[in-house]
Amino acid sequence: MPRPLGELEDAVMTRVWQWNRPVTVREVLEDLQQERSIAYTTVMTVMDNLHQKGWVRREVDGRAYRYTAVSTRAAYSAALMNEAWAQSDNPAAALVAFFGMMSQDQREALNDAIRIVGPVPTPPEEAVGDKGAEGSEGRER
Repeated sequence: MPRPLGELEDAVMTRVWQWNRPVTVREVLEDLQQERSIAYTTVMTVMDNLHQKGWVRREVDGRAYRYTAVSTRAAYSAALMNEAWAQSDNPAAALVAFFGMMSQDQREALNDAIRIVGPVPTPPEEAVGDKGAEGSEGRER
């Protein structure tokens, strides 16, 4: 399970995810420098750390590396939500509280996601139990 990215790791990964192509330390540095003063070696260290943690893969390109995201921002967010939910001592209450915090746009996105995934299938043993004795006897004949 991923731990949350640090502030600078997130800033770097945001660019890697948004650009959706192999990137160099220099490209990330130049973009970050529009917002803050930061050294090349700092960005290089962060990207190396992200590689060691498995967030990016890298390939040699001349004297530099090109970095590519291993997964998507959506997959990262989903893993964080799943981990937070799994840590709850009352998952149902945690979901109710989470849904209560959602904006209307977020609720619409949730409804869209549920439509895409489809209804949760009923496990066979529950379906049998709901039919009572007649349903069980009918199958045995």
